[in-house]
Amino acid sequence: MPITKGSRQLVDEASAQITTYSVAQVLPRIGQARLQLVDIRDVRELEREGTIPGAFHAPRGMLEFWVDPESPYFKPIFANENTEFVLFCGAGWRSALTAKTLQDMGMTNVAHIEGGFADWVKQGAPTETLEQRKARKV
Repeated sequence: MPITKGSRQLVDEASAQITTYSVAQVLPRIGQARLQLVDIRDVRELEREGTIPGAFHAPRGMLEFWVDPESPYFKPIFANENTEFVLFCGAGWRSALTAKTLQDMGMTNVAHIEGGFADWVKQGAPTETLEQRKARKV
């Protein structure tokens, strides 16, 4: 069966319908109570590359279930309607698709970071290893 709509087209369509922030727009908001960064990358990416300090890890494959209050996998962090959830992945493609999906589910407080974690690192924004995160939580 031929593919009638490629991944690039899906990302472009999603991007036209969601809120997208640059790294420069997100940086000054780090630590604000009304902002929650959400790292949707696979745990192996976090182990290999680290993450953004304070980001909540919600793997892409589970996110729809974690945000749905009717799901047995619901995570209460997503219940706060006063928080803007800003998603990021490796390059901004998965997070664009995910932000669109969450909007389709009814979330209005969701956005994503253009360029993802790769752009975050390229611009010298703060990161931490998983070991640093674990040590901080002790």
